[in-house]
Amino acid sequence: MSTPARPPEPCGLSSRAAADRLRRDGRNELPVLKPTPAWRHLLAQLTHFFAILLWIAGALAVAAGMPELGLAIFLVIVINGVFAYLEEHRAERAAQALQQLMPRRAVVERDGSWLEIAASELVVGDWIQLSSGDLISADVQVSQGRGLSVDQSALTGESVPIGVGAGEPAFAGTFVVEGEACARILATGEKTRLARVAQLTQSRLHPPTPLSRELGRLVRAVAVVAVGLALVFFAIGRFLGLPLRDGFLFAVGVAVALVPEGLLPTVTLSLAVGASKMAKRGALVRRLEAIETLGSTTFICSDKTGTLTCNEMNAVETWTASGVAHIRGNGYEPRAALEVDASSKPELLQLALVAVRCSSGRALYSEGRWVSRGDPMEAALHALSLRLGIDLATEERAAPELTRFAFDPRRRLMSVVTSDAVFTKGAPDAVFERCTQVAAAARRAAAHMAERGLRVIAVAQRATSGQALPSSASEAEAALELLGLIGLADPPRREVKAALAVCRQAGLRVAMITGDHPGTARAIAQEVGLAVDLVVTGNELPEDEAELGVLLDREGVVACRVAPEQKLRIAKALQARGHVVAMTGDGVNDGPALRQADIGIAMGRSGTDVARAAADLVLLDDRFETIVSAIEQGRGTFANIRRFLTYHLTDNVAELTPFVVWALSGGRFPLALGVLQILCLDLLTDQLPALALGTEPPSSRLLDRPPYRGHIVDRRLLVRAFLVLGSLESLVEMLAFWLSLRESGWRYGDTPTGSSLAFASGAAFVAVVAGQSAVALVCRSSTLAGFSVPLRSNPRIPLALLTTWAITACLLLVPGLARLLGQRAPTGLGWLAALLAFPLILLVDAAAKAVLRRRLARAAELRRPSASRSAEAADVHGHAVDR
Repeated sequence: MSTPARPPEPCGLSSRAAADRLRRDGRNELPVLKPTPAWRHLLAQLTHFFAILLWIAGALAVAAGMPELGLAIFLVIVINGVFAYLEEHRAERAAQALQQLMPRRAVVERDGSWLEIAASELVVGDWIQLSSGDLISADVQVSQGRGLSVDQSALTGESVPIGVGAGEPAFAGTFVVEGEACARILATGEKTRLARVAQLTQSRLHPPTPLSRELGRLVRAVAVVAVGLALVFFAIGRFLGLPLRDGFLFAVGVAVALVPEGLLPTVTLSLAVGASKMAKRGALVRRLEAIETLGSTTFICSDKTGTLTCNEMNAVETWTASGVAHIRGNGYEPRAALEVDASSKPELLQLALVAVRCSSGRALYSEGRWVSRGDPMEAALHALSLRLGIDLATEERAAPELTRFAFDPRRRLMSVVTSDAVFTKGAPDAVFERCTQVAAAARRAAAHMAERGLRVIAVAQRATSGQALPSSASEAEAALELLGLIGLADPPRREVKAALAVCRQAGLRVAMITGDHPGTARAIAQEVGLAVDLVVTGNELPEDEAELGVLLDREGVVACRVAPEQKLRIAKALQARGHVVAMTGDGVNDGPALRQADIGIAMGRSGTDVARAAADLVLLDDRFETIVSAIEQGRGTFANIRRFLTYHLTDNVAELTPFVVWALSGGRFPLALGVLQILCLDLLTDQLPALALGTEPPSSRLLDRPPYRGHIVDRRLLVRAFLVLGSLESLVEMLAFWLSLRESGWRYGDTPTGSSLAFASGAAFVAVVAGQSAVALVCRSSTLAGFSVPLRSNPRIPLALLTTWAITACLLLVPGLARLLGQRAPTGLGWLAALLAFPLILLVDAAAKAVLRRRLARAAELRRPSASRSAEAADVHGHAVDR
């Protein structure tokens, strides 16, 4: 393995010495905050806003002489709090396990060889390699650095990188902007400067996400409505002459009926399940809340290399003044067939030698195959030198390197100064500008290579014998002599074309953002199936943000020669036009753009530590199609949240209806459900189906339409829950209650006997359970009938429903429980009427969805070929956010 610099003797540690120091000093990890005790987490679940309302209600029930009711309410709070705590704890453990899929690594010298190990295993005295993009894992002293520049903003707040020379320190938590070096570790773990700063600045507080803010608004709104209606019903009861105790009972029942106690843990579970599914598909979510944002993505700004292409470079063609040479090789394999005249080989050898001297990436043989170590393009240049038989070690001894000017995305050049020459490689136009003479044939050759999709590197040199060492890159990279061009191929990923077709169908606009030549970028874009509408270079981008947004807000944009700061401007301009932007990146300077984007996406294999730290999503396989899969899962999670919200709100309507009917009748129509029954419905029969809805797998049709841009709780959801599903369920509930009372001889205005009321109340209870069972099925889709969605696609649904009915049977048939709740198993007529809720909701919902599907079909016929939709399509799309 080639190294950036050999450490002075003595060399690196032995494995045994390193193991001894690791046991003595501990792992190279930052000290973590003392974890919050479990009892505090549990206490938080027992004291949130909803829980406080119920604690107050329970205390008042005990004070009013109803200890059984108070105890039941307290039990609800405790059971729900424990359940929420367990779900939160499980989600945290899942997130920690997912983070371990992407450990930080470091290249260290042990036993005289360089190898890659986990950064946590570094010890004092180790020698490590540092190169552009690396996050420095410990406090180090640099030795023989080559143009090393370090960003220390994590420690100092100063965003301008500083140069670090031999003998100078660099600190953990900073990162290498450019250059490379060998460094000796001085401090690890809690003894680093970063650890001392972290102990002063670490905080558990996180800013609220859009999802948490919206749920917070919903919780507050429900709480205000619950308390307000409770007070109204208490006043109505007192007006009708109810004793204080009974009036309070009604008020508590109203409050309990409207509080969706299981809402927040269900949201957490849904996000955690979504994160786990994404990880299995190669996407690591670093923040659970980012999943919901993924589902709203409208614009993807994708890198080319490694995302749309395989990032397996191969030098396939060269141009020198003597002619063109073609190379038929396999990746980084040194053996290859060269088609070249003998007369041109000396020039080709010099071209390859200069190119590899300006490179730090290497081709290595590992585990039975040749792979790249470092930049794949530079590894391909190393492979080219091996194919030509160049002895790099001998050449380096003959002309040792004196200084190096690392690649800069603004210069687009890299140079090495030796004892007798300056070697330079970089983008053809950047190299041409610094050459004394460039033949027209060279410019034509560069353009022809780029038009065929090759990445083109120009190579030049200048003799320096007897001259002073250049003090800057501009001084070194002047009056160069062009040696030739190297064309490298990076084949597109086979799956990208299909993924881009899915993006078009899903209403996702895709732009290719690359630093490559326009001809190369256009050729690759066309090869992968991107409908190219605009090719623009970085220096052609408008300075005005509004103009930039108008220019780029289209399908099929290819932006070339784009600097990292321009990626940041692109993200801002698209966001200003209302887009939810997903931005990919892998380099050090991509960090600001990744943080600015709504979803920053870093490469897990080829990306730098800095890019991964700035991202919300890390692609473990670097594949573009994984982005599409993650967006699909994000849409599915968004749909799941709407599903169980619809389910909860429908149940609230059915639980509130008996109190409304009682109040409107002036107390002459008996109360169909009591407070304890409502608590059982909320806690025992509703919770499992709601959780099962939160784990519903994404529909195969989620990417058939543009993303839904509305709120999680919108007018359509409320209409469906309150006016359609909730009304139907309430109608059957009150019908079953009334028929059971009539069967016992009750007349309107009479006070029913205890047994007749218990039979009727049992029928109402069964009607709600039956209705909610149907609602669980119909909530699985916004366009398909409940019985059309296969149960096998989510086996948790039938399991939850079976468990719910088993619990219901216990509450009706176990004498002690039934007596406590004030209900009994219904009569035959009561069962018949109550179970009518199940088919009625299924059939009415199926009919409504049939009408909706016809409207969607008509809207699709009217939809224009562009991304815009007809007014009718926009009106009905909100109904079809899932299936």
